Amino acid sequence: MLVGDITYLPTAEGRLHLARRLDLATREVVGYAMADHHRAELVVDALEMTHGRGGLESGYVVHSDRDSEYTSTQFRQLTTELGLRQNCGRTGSRFDNAAAESFRALLKEKTGTRIRPDRATARTEVSFFIETFCNHRRLRKHKTFGYLTPAEASQRDQHTPAA
Repeated sequence: MLVGDITYLPTAEGRLHLARRLDLATREVVGYAMADHHRAELVVDALEMTHGRGGLESGYVVHSDRDSEYTSTQFRQLTTELGLRQNCGRTGSRFDNAAAESFRALLKEKTGTRIRPDRATARTEVSFFIETFCNHRRLRKHKTFGYLTPAEASQRDQHTPAA
């Protein structure tokens, strides 16, 4: 199952919106996109990145909240084309998308809430945070996750035969 959400980082040029997709099994960020808007194209771009990286199988559940970007025709068409099943949380319930919400908290904890000088700086920080820290350095400190980083857990899962 993939979970997704949108957050933003403040910059002197205005907000930089970040849409991301997390693999719920490994907590790896498997796709993301950034833009100065939060229209449907933003979440579509994040899902297309996920698909482009491979490993997105037909039948996967794609979960999000009920924001208009996720209920848009554009996003629904892409999920259908990719053979995915879309699921949305209940209206007004942050608990239904808790894993995606916890990523936002981690991002703000590790990168800060300061106003960046421009969107380019914010993009660089977010990309570094996701690709370096989040996926490859952050340990899942629980025996269920085998004390592995999300990328290591993903690699392990790819080589584990199906039961």
